[in-house]
Amino acid sequence: MIQRIQTLYLLVAAALMTVALFVPIATFTTASGEIFTLEAYALSSANASQSTLWMGILMTLSVALPLVTIFLFKNRMLQVRLCAVEFVLLLGSIAFMAIYFWLSGANALADAEVLHRHIGWAAIMPIVAIVFTLMAARATFKDEMLVRSLDRIR
Repeated sequence: MIQRIQTLYLLVAAALMTVALFVPIATFTTASGEIFTLEAYALSSANASQSTLWMGILMTLSVALPLVTIFLFKNRMLQVRLCAVEFVLLLGSIAFMAIYFWLSGANALADAEVLHRHIGWAAIMPIVAIVFTLMAARATFKDEMLVRSLDRIR
């Protein structure tokens, strides 16, 4: 049913990733004073831009999948599997964020020396979304075990 607790967990996970999709993830200040901003689909400044398309696609999928999972409430084991897929998508998003954050000075910023790196609070959203996704999977699995135990009684 849609009014179960795992629905709220999945909605929170989708909302967190929606925020992370539209808010800057990190900012970089180069030696020349230029400020670069890492967002879901681009690492850009006023003068230059580099696409971060794959990170954006992963983040978009990690917004859409919990919303799809909510409406598959009649198939609880599929919900648990989709929560596992969401977990992998969120780990991929975190990996891409880390790669772009730590390797930003190489190709992305045109070999400019990075003086300051600042992580935005949107970078923490996938980590919190992982917690809510795992809680949703656990609650869904508990529901499935409850239904199976009631089938044995009959």
